[in-house]
Formats: sequence, structure tokens, C-alpha cells
Amino acid sequence: MLFDCAFEISTLSRTMYKDNSVKDLVCFSHLRWDFVYQRPQHLMSRFGKHRRVFFIEEPILHDGPPGWLFSAVEEGVVRCVPELPENSERIDDPELMTGLMDVFIDRWQCRQCVQWFYTPMMLGWANGLEPAAIIYDCMDELSKFRFAPTELVELERRLLNKADLVFTGGHSLYRAKKEQHHAVHEFPSSIDASHFREALFEHNDIAEQADLVRPRIGYAGVIDERIDLQLLEAAAGLRPDWAFVMLGPVTKIDPDTLPRRSNIHYLGMKNYKDLPMYFAGWDVGMMPFALNESTEYISPTKTPEYLAAGLPVVSTPITDVVRPYGELGLVEIASDAREFVAAAECAMKQDQLERLRSVDIFLAERSWDHTARQMNRLINRAIKGYRSRPVDALSQSHAVSATAQLAA
Repeated sequence: MLFDCAFEISTLSRTMYKDNSVKDLVCFSHLRWDFVYQRPQHLMSRFGKHRRVFFIEEPILHDGPPGWLFSAVEEGVVRCVPELPENSERIDDPELMTGLMDVFIDRWQCRQCVQWFYTPMMLGWANGLEPAAIIYDCMDELSKFRFAPTELVELERRLLNKADLVFTGGHSLYRAKKEQHHAVHEFPSSIDASHFREALFEHNDIAEQADLVRPRIGYAGVIDERIDLQLLEAAAGLRPDWAFVMLGPVTKIDPDTLPRRSNIHYLGMKNYKDLPMYFAGWDVGMMPFALNESTEYISPTKTPEYLAAGLPVVSTPITDVVRPYGELGLVEIASDAREFVAAAECAMKQDQLERLRSVDIFLAERSWDHTARQMNRLINRAIKGYRSRPVDALSQSHAVSATAQLAA
């Protein structure tokens, strides 16, 4: 069963492109489009201006037959969500996603395409497609995350064997992957600087935090096992006269484990377009990350976002924050609660104009537009070296089984 959303997306045909040789891009993502707006959304929205982009998410369960939910989310970008029946016996059927992908290919006439993977768990889904190029954009070491499927390591090995290009979201990941593939390219977290610069010109405090005391120390992002909750609670205890603002969804951890001091404020997930308004009312941007397996390779997108918004920044010693941000004096680094508070006090005394000059120089060539252009050049070269690849039937069955696990 096939559903189209209220948007008119049937116009996303090849005739809308002057150059019909431009290959469609099919992106397989473990992150949903309407989750925290980050690397996948930034890149796919830019690629969608020049080629059709299909953003395939993990399945959802429903009371009905297998099908698709399609919706237009950006210019040239179609969000594609598989619907699987709640019947557990059918969820494990490897023919389900095979059949759905056949429907997808027929619907959009996009069999030969650029295949873009954010997760190896969906590798088998692409078996019915003809790859003009295969891209693995490794933005996290997913095998280190809580509840990571056991099949992930083996499926990543297979994806690395198939891929034409591997992009990494930071220097730590680049070092980890460069010996595993012949064409690994480092693309650290980039920035839409003009969007976050709006914080510098926002003089009206957003109502939700208008009554909070100053100074305000803020965090924006996913709240999960990567956050050092003990450090957050201890820092809030050391400065009860400060407001600690936490924006973002709580995932993979029990919300009851969050510290509940009166000066820690959980405001929930916010729309990307509204973040500058929140940042405008903060005095420091913080990154209180725990030092554990799940943070070993992270390169937080929020680092350049805070900086572009004019905020001084304090972070725990995450490798890809220490270098280059800490070494260049753009971010204060602290290892425990007392150091964190002291670093925040120091950060608030910085000269804002001098900091903004340094930030502008550093971020000048780190825009998402620049990153997307560089990636696109590499993709086009890979397309010219197109070669056929054999179908990996085993990865198909593993991926469908893992999909059932994720959907549950």
C-alpha cells in the first residue's frame, strides 16, 4: 500500500533537471528527518538543490500491510518511511524490505543512483539498486553506542568493502577508518554561520526562558548516555545562582535519572530555526560530555554553532574539541565540575569582539555549503569510475533481521 503526503511530490521527476545525467541520491539513515537537525539534514538539503534525494528512514510499525509514507521535506528531498505490519512473524520476513524497495524503485524510477549510507544496518536494502557510487558518511562510531546491534561491526566491514568513498565526521573517526579503506576523506562538523549569527541581533528574550536567572549556561543537543549527568548536577550545585538550560530530546536513558536541581531546566526538543533565539539568551554554551566509549569519536556539531552565535564555550576534553578548538583558544576545556565552573567564569570574561574575529577566521571555510561542494566533486569523480557490484544476499538477510530489531 502506497501513501503520498499532502505535499505535491509527483513533480520530483527527472524532467525537473536540465541535466538528466545527474544521478539520484538514495540516503539510508538511522536518524529520522524530524529528529535533531544535524549533519544528514544539512547535507541532503543541499544535495537536493541539484539532484533528487530520497531520505530512507528506519521502519515504523502499523496495523496494515507493508507500505511507504512519502513526504516532501526540502526542495528536491523526499522523506521515505517504510511501514511494516505489527505481526512479529512478518517483521522477520526478509522479503518484506526487498518487496518494499521494489515498490520504491518502480515508484520513483531511480534504480541507478548514488547510494549514501549513515548506517551499515541498511546495507542489504540497496541490493535491488544499481550503484553509480556508494558513499559511507561515517558521522559516529555507532558500534560504541548503547544498544548497538551485534551485527553492526560485520555489516560495516562489508560496507567498507563495497564503498567507493568514505567520509568521516571528525578527525578521530578519520584516524580510525583511514587504514580500513583506500579513499577516506575527513569532513568535520560544519556550520550555517549566518543562521546562528542571528543570535547576535536578537534582543528579545524568548518567553520560555525569560524568567530564568543570569548567567545562563546552555546545552542544545540529544540528552543520552553521552552526557555526564554527575558533572551537570555537581556544577549546578556549585553555582545555585546560575541557570543551567538543557535543550533537546532525552533518548536511551531513563528520564528519572536526570538531575533535578531547581536551577537545571529541561526545555525539551526545539526546532532548528529557533535555536538562535535561545542561544541569544545564554551567557555560555556548554558541552558536558562524559568520557566513555560513545564519546570517543564524536565531533559535536554544536561546537561551531555556539561559536557562530557569539557564545563562549566550555567543554569536557573530547578529542575532536580539544583539537582544534581548545588548542586555538576558541573553547575552554574542563575535566570536572569545579574546573567546568571555573572555565565558565573565565569564558564570560572574554572579549566578545576579539573572540568573534577569531571565530570568523576559523569558520570561514567550514560552511555546510563548502562541505557539500567538496563532497559533490568527489561523488562525481566516483560516478565516472562506475562499476557493477555483485549482490550480497547475506547482508540482505542480516539487514532485514536487524531492521526488525530496530523497529521493535
